[in-house]
Amino acid sequence: MADQQTNSIKLVLTQLISNVFEKAGNKPLNYRQIANKLNIIDPDSKATILEILEDGTADGVFLETSKGKYKLHEVKAFLTGKIAMSNDGSAFLIPDDEFEKDVYLAPRKVRTALHGDKVNVHVYESSKGKRREGEVVEILERAKFEFTGIVKLSKHFAFFIPDDRKMLHDIFIPLEDLNGAKNGVKALARIVDWPAGAKNPVGIIKNILGNQGENNTEMNAILAEYGFPLSFPPEVEQEAKSISPEISKEEIAKRRDFRQTLTFTIDPFDAKDFDDAISFKVLENGNYELGVHIADVSHYVVPDSALDKEAYDRGTSVYLVDRVIPMLPERLSNNLCSLRPKEEKLCFSAVFELDQNANIVNEWFGKTVIYSDQRFAYEEVQDIIEKQEGPFVEEILTLNKLAHILRDRKFKHGAISFESTEVKFRLDEEGKPIGVYVKERKDAHKLIEDFMLLANRRVAEFIARKGKGKHKYTFVYRAHDSPKPESLTAFASFAAKFGHKISTKSDREAAKSLNKLMHDVEGTKEQNVLTQLAIRSMAKALYTTKSSSHYGLAFDFYTHFTSPIRRYPDVMVHRLLEHYLAGGESVNADHYEKLCQHASQMEKKAADAERASIKYKQAEYLENHIGQIYMGIISGVTEWGMYVEIEENKCEGMIRLRDISDDFYVLDEKNYCIIGQRKKRTYQLGDEVKIKVKRVDLAKRQIDFTLIVE
Repeated sequence: MADQQTNSIKLVLTQLISNVFEKAGNKPLNYRQIANKLNIIDPDSKATILEILEDGTADGVFLETSKGKYKLHEVKAFLTGKIAMSNDGSAFLIPDDEFEKDVYLAPRKVRTALHGDKVNVHVYESSKGKRREGEVVEILERAKFEFTGIVKLSKHFAFFIPDDRKMLHDIFIPLEDLNGAKNGVKALARIVDWPAGAKNPVGIIKNILGNQGENNTEMNAILAEYGFPLSFPPEVEQEAKSISPEISKEEIAKRRDFRQTLTFTIDPFDAKDFDDAISFKVLENGNYELGVHIADVSHYVVPDSALDKEAYDRGTSVYLVDRVIPMLPERLSNNLCSLRPKEEKLCFSAVFELDQNANIVNEWFGKTVIYSDQRFAYEEVQDIIEKQEGPFVEEILTLNKLAHILRDRKFKHGAISFESTEVKFRLDEEGKPIGVYVKERKDAHKLIEDFMLLANRRVAEFIARKGKGKHKYTFVYRAHDSPKPESLTAFASFAAKFGHKISTKSDREAAKSLNKLMHDVEGTKEQNVLTQLAIRSMAKALYTTKSSSHYGLAFDFYTHFTSPIRRYPDVMVHRLLEHYLAGGESVNADHYEKLCQHASQMEKKAADAERASIKYKQAEYLENHIGQIYMGIISGVTEWGMYVEIEENKCEGMIRLRDISDDFYVLDEKNYCIIGQRKKRTYQLGDEVKIKVKRVDLAKRQIDFTLIVE
């Protein structure tokens, strides 16, 4: 313990010494001068300063410029960043400063930092001089405190074994903090302390999730793992219950009335929350009035209320294989705000007058009241489009014609059409997968999407135009940068192996050639691999106040206005649009940028949780097909194996290189392939292979295949 305290004092002193050099412009100083600047007078502390300077010189932190005089090595002595854990207990610091290289941390130098934590690291050149190494000095911010896992009981204490493979420490649970958890159950634990010198953190059991392997347990565990709460706090539910369902005459009088205009919703057959409705009528001049009506969530969810704070924290609804975890309580998401048929509802609308060629003649944004005449499922509208008969057939066929014009125009302007396959599961009453199918996107889906894109784009353009020529209005945009040239070049060289040419001359040319590729590969076995790789070469879309353009859609201005029931950024957009329509001044950009960053983070967590639930169901499905042989496509290659996606059901598993016995294979990262060292046999991304299902680990959501070599 004394050694640990001495070490901590030395680390703090090292940082203080470094600060002295930085303030002095890195002028060479001796230990007495440094002590003087730090107001240190006792001999022991002065001796420690000299010791730090000598040791630091050996480690590459300081340079001895002349006898007894030192200065900082040019390498930064301290860096902040995030921890990326390795399986062996070592880690890398990913510095906040993008110009700094990653720093290696040996297992004992990681201290009590965990994967994703923001830390301050003391950096030095390794004794071998080949790379920078470091040691965690301070944990600035924990990435997470809560973990899912299994409870292991013994007579006098309990341990909690986390599911997270990046969490390498078991959590010690005092028996009095088990909260009723029995041996072997799956639970949610929270770290509450990590005593100095202790090998393991100390925690409490927060929630018992259930028995391992049960559908409800595993789905709840995925939600908890990614930080989504399993229920709404009582005060949030109470606030939702207290909202009156009545719409007053005074409220209707403030709004544009669409109750007599033909209006309908088009959604999945099992949807319960209807964010958006379409209204349609033919005007006397022969043009069309198209209304995009969006649930007026901001009327019910007021800033700083319990509902608002909970919605902000969640950021988004989460869509797992067998359930939706809504951002708002059911009373709002499925009732008050949901645009249900044959009910009057409050909306925020974008209304367009379009000519026969889908050109915008006039537009209007504002609060409305609507009455939905019909609730359609996508399949019903598709049937009407294909058979040209059914309810509101003329209106739907006209809307489909206008949507096609908007879609073609979008692609001519350089939008990219990424049509990757979406896998769905048929589940029995207990949630077990009994079948897998691929969901098709047809005209009915695209029709709604095209009108939502129109509303999102025009709202963003309206605010951008409103702020021209004077102070720019702060707004929440959905931005998407163009891809980095090196990423696009790497994808182009891979696509060339399949006979596809990708131009990298300009953003416009790249988009045009990517669209040709997407069209050419549609329906082929390599469609999913090439689409996923193309998407990975793109920048990530995010919410921000700083940028407004969307490369993938080829829009100069774009936002998310159309889904406030399930996305918090759309609630922010509604509030800002209402504020600016009323003549309000521009809001604080820094404040809204922080809100945007949080929303982007929660969106990523929700996507990761959805993927985890799909992985679990794929593993659960193939658990009943061990030993079965399938044809598959190589969907990924790593230094330890290759991922294969089964053509028939889109389930993905791994063939481990050590299990391929006909040769010794190594990864050729540049060419996305693995190569046998003796026979030079190559397995490349996109290749078709025959596999056998070898093993399934449900707890880890892992599937192992055996390669069948013929």
